[in-house]
Amino acid sequence: MLKKNDLVTLTVTDLTNEGMGVAKHEGYVLFIPKTAVGDIIEARVVKVLSSHGFAKCEKIITPSETRTETDCPVFSKCGGCLFRHIRYDAELAIKKSWVDEHFHRIGKLDVSCDTIIPSPSENGYRNKAQIPCAEDKDGKPAFGFFAPHSHRIIPCADCKLQPAFYAEITKAVEQWMKEYKISPYNEETHSGILRHLFIRDGRISGEVMVCLVANSKKLPHADVLVKMLLKTNPNITSIVLNVNQKPGNEILGLNCITLYGKSSIRDTLCGISFEISPLSFYQINHDGAEVLYRTAADFAELSEGDVLLDLYCGVGTIGLSMAHKTGKLIGVEVIPAAIENAKENARRNGITNAEFICADAGEAATKLANANMKPDVVIVDPPRKGCGEDVISAMKKLSPKRIVMVSCNSATAARDCARLKEIGYIPTKMRAVDMFPRTGHVECVVCLTRK
Repeated sequence: MLKKNDLVTLTVTDLTNEGMGVAKHEGYVLFIPKTAVGDIIEARVVKVLSSHGFAKCEKIITPSETRTETDCPVFSKCGGCLFRHIRYDAELAIKKSWVDEHFHRIGKLDVSCDTIIPSPSENGYRNKAQIPCAEDKDGKPAFGFFAPHSHRIIPCADCKLQPAFYAEITKAVEQWMKEYKISPYNEETHSGILRHLFIRDGRISGEVMVCLVANSKKLPHADVLVKMLLKTNPNITSIVLNVNQKPGNEILGLNCITLYGKSSIRDTLCGISFEISPLSFYQINHDGAEVLYRTAADFAELSEGDVLLDLYCGVGTIGLSMAHKTGKLIGVEVIPAAIENAKENARRNGITNAEFICADAGEAATKLANANMKPDVVIVDPPRKGCGEDVISAMKKLSPKRIVMVSCNSATAARDCARLKEIGYIPTKMRAVDMFPRTGHVECVVCLTRK
């Protein structure tokens, strides 16, 4: 039996979605971070449990052919990227295998991804950054990202997943804090002012929003900061103070105060114009989202007279992108503010065949079924925990021709599709879409057809 600090030679055979290499030593499973499939390594055991253990790579004896040079100085410390050490094509193959494995093992379903669609961009694709602020070891303000499974900030001036100009904005805020002695927020003592720097940009409009999340209803020397930010980037059209005085690690509060320009920015996704406030949901990878929504629309196969039901619709992005292909769109979302945004988005874009209902997805689906409303196609884009059992039950009463599931968690999607199969819906095709290159996340789209 292995013991802590044992030195072993291992061959890595798989990767987990937390970026851990998987290897076996005499049948015992070990997880080793920052390794690649095909690596032959010398590893030191750091933890031994009854069913598995953890090890640290001490030396790469023979590197995997999928390895590549890392291009980020904090890759080994930051908890953001998992796969900067392997080629992107290898990352895509791994992500596709995760989705297939979940549907085969968890769902016991005879369906596999026909392909995985890569993100149009591997770097710089994020149009939103929530950058925490804390004191560095010298007591000065520092911005960066959390180390894995911790709230310890790893300073990072230039994240590869974000546009380069985000770093310039971050440097300006950091300089302002140092010059005017603006203290970073301290979670333990609930003291200090600045908690997060929140940046958004519209990829089509070019508009940029800078939001300062503060433990205060007023930002000292805000007028100076506004001038400094505008010098940094002329495309900044909105500077907002978000007030969050609650203890805990929730990023945004509900109160937003506009310091400069507009209270929101505008962008276009799939030809639909959206107004984006600090509190609005908007897809982080704009170009990847268009690929994802086109895939869902292809699977939906809508006709002019169809009724489309969009459950978990949020601000209406998926449903509104398909409204021109169908006779009527009904969107359902439990968050009142999101429903108001969805209605406004429909109005702004001149979409008159859309109706939005504020209700729990399962409750609304049941009411529609009881009212004999029969949608032809149902789109479900549930949270990571998947669909509620009431949603699955309501599907039987609604009896659509097709269900298209868009999921950010293929494990819960596989479970839900297995339940849908029990009530008569067979998964006929599936496709993976990589929305978040270099991270452990992957989307999948599944088409289920009524028997």
